[in-house]
Amino acid sequence: MKLAYDPSHLRDNTTLVEMIYKVADLGYKYIEMSPRIDFCPFYTYPKVNKATLQTMKKTLAETGVQLSSLLPLYFWSGPEEERRQAAVRNWKRAIEIAVELDVEVMNSEFSGTKLKPAICEEMFIRSMDELLPIFEKEGIQLNLQAHPYDFIETNKGAVNMIKGLDKPWIKLVYSTAHAFYYDDGVGDINAQFDEAGDLIDHVLFADTFNHKAAFGLRYIVNPPEANVTVHQHLNIGEGEVDFNTIFKRLYEMKFDGIATNAVFAWSNKPEESSRVMLTKLKEGLHLDY
Repeated sequence: MKLAYDPSHLRDNTTLVEMIYKVADLGYKYIEMSPRIDFCPFYTYPKVNKATLQTMKKTLAETGVQLSSLLPLYFWSGPEEERRQAAVRNWKRAIEIAVELDVEVMNSEFSGTKLKPAICEEMFIRSMDELLPIFEKEGIQLNLQAHPYDFIETNKGAVNMIKGLDKPWIKLVYSTAHAFYYDDGVGDINAQFDEAGDLIDHVLFADTFNHKAAFGLRYIVNPPEANVTVHQHLNIGEGEVDFNTIFKRLYEMKFDGIATNAVFAWSNKPEESSRVMLTKLKEGLHLDY
């Protein structure tokens, strides 16, 4: 199992080199390389050259830290065709970067919008038609997650789409912070794991509150009819996700994929947040390092 850190807490206040050293100081052996403006920014073309990639590789070697995965986020499921084409170009460059950095796993979200799911699915499949041969040629595994507001928000929807793509190297990212979106506010972990089975290869760990609880008033949005989608990425124990069941099911399935600390809420105290999460993850996943 690879216990990784998503360095979003360090995204806007460190250089790439500083970030790598900081993750090493926090006690992690792996980095899940998420979007940042000097690397692969959200939704726009990657901003990195060969010299920077060589510096990153040198720093990773110096610290003993490795990249578990590369996480790009692009509009590859539309719904506008021009933006979809741009997203495919971005993806092609991101794949080149992954190859240069010897990264064998890339993970991402379905993207698009839940307001136009059928159109977004069409766009997503069109993008897959272009990109799947490149993933296959480069030997890169692709892990996909359902995300709040994406054209696929539910666990079952993600599982069905991955089965539809029918590639043994496309797996599921299970994000604990999305547990209540996966089944419309129920949060039934056992049912979700039963649906996903051995497709689960990548787990993002963070806590959240049930957005459907308290008669829909767990989060209060003004004006009340505003069309928003909310969730959180808190330290384990600060929300309502059933982590006892999550850890139990992962243990029973002998999970050996990527487990990522994906807490984003505490950039003002990343060291404290990391200590809490590292302790809870090592205990919950039965890790001794």
